[in-house]
Amino acid sequence: MKLFDLTGRVALVTGASRGLGLQIARGIVESGGRVVLAARKQQELEVAAESLRAPSGQVATLACDLRNLEGISGVAESAVAAFGTVDILVNNAGATWAAPFVDYPLEGWDKVMTLNITAPFRLTQEIGRRAFLPRRYGKVLNIASIGGLRGNRADLAMHTIAYNTSKAAMINFTRALATEWGHYGINVNAICPGFFPSRMSEALMARIERDLLPSVPLGRFGGEEDLMGPAIFLVSEASRHVTGQCLNVDGGVTAG
Repeated sequence: MKLFDLTGRVALVTGASRGLGLQIARGIVESGGRVVLAARKQQELEVAAESLRAPSGQVATLACDLRNLEGISGVAESAVAAFGTVDILVNNAGATWAAPFVDYPLEGWDKVMTLNITAPFRLTQEIGRRAFLPRRYGKVLNIASIGGLRGNRADLAMHTIAYNTSKAAMINFTRALATEWGHYGINVNAICPGFFPSRMSEALMARIERDLLPSVPLGRFGGEEDLMGPAIFLVSEASRHVTGQCLNVDGGVTAG
């Protein structure tokens, strides 16, 4: 079990005030690590930090808007300053925008691309310069999506072309950076989640369960602990010889 022990490790998790980011942060804390929770709203970050019930000194919060690309250098600096370094970077923050392609606004495209791929590009650069490259050690975990592996089912009318495109870019960003940073001892991997219920999907859950659930071989959607194990594997020494990989956590949707 020592391979999964994160004692002494520091993680920066973006989009960590709720959902998948908070779930991953909880897993890191429960594995002994310290976490910097980053998200836009300080009040939500404080609630998230309290929900972790972590020992004193295990969790810090960092309110920031990663859409402000000019401010990302300061975000990295603050994250490193919180505990003196960063060993693990989880690029989880993201956005989506739904509209039919012919009506898709450039504003929506730019918003999704900026937060889902350009911001992780910049943040990974800055954390790399400050923490990973000087020590020749680091773990990057990018949260992509099975939406980056395929188009959407036509019958679901999910018009999210910018989201799908950005997540496909994240998958190959992961592979390309893994080959470039491998000789520094830095692992770069990704998780591609399937459908995990969220606050945004609550109003649509009846339709989603009717139309989407039958296509999931395991017969259920992702739950509150289903991303924790894969994430801890990929940010711990258990995966020290794994890099450039994208792990689908989708109940088997992409198996068929």
